[in-house]
Amino acid sequence: MSQLTKTLSEEHQNILKVIDALEKEANELQRGKELDKTFLRKAVDFIKNYADKFHHMKEEDILFKELCADSNKENMRCNPVHQMLHEHDLGREHVKGIVEGLEESDKEKVIEHLWGYCSLLKEHIFKEDNILYPMADQVLSEEIMKKLHKESNKVENDRKKDKIKYLAFVKAIGKRT
Repeated sequence: MSQLTKTLSEEHQNILKVIDALEKEANELQRGKELDKTFLRKAVDFIKNYADKFHHMKEEDILFKELCADSNKENMRCNPVHQMLHEHDLGREHVKGIVEGLEESDKEKVIEHLWGYCSLLKEHIFKEDNILYPMADQVLSEEIMKKLHKESNKVENDRKKDKIKYLAFVKAIGKRT
């Protein structure tokens, strides 16, 4: 496993911790709990900024871009990148639905999109960790993976404060579940 795919997989573990908390919240909402708008807004903030702008940015703008480059087309005949991008978009739609549900105080809408997001992301992460990342490690040279890891580190350095903030949220959520 390259350093880049290892880092991306580690980030998945942080995202999965939040997903676990969101599933618990969805269960409690279905059992009659009132909307915890404060918690859900913080979770949406995490999803939008850590999962999407931080993690997905590294996937979409760095790794996926390289996997779709002309030079890799021969080795990537069954390229799953387009499906992964589609799933990122579906996830964004579920987040939009959660936000709308919160704004409208529509508990059922929030529950629907929480379940949709959690289910999608768990499957999505499984596919990336077990299919796409191993494929990337096999298809891309060590030299290219090192270059991509360097680019990923730049994103990390540019967003260091955000990363610290969202990792603190993940830690706090661990106490909640």
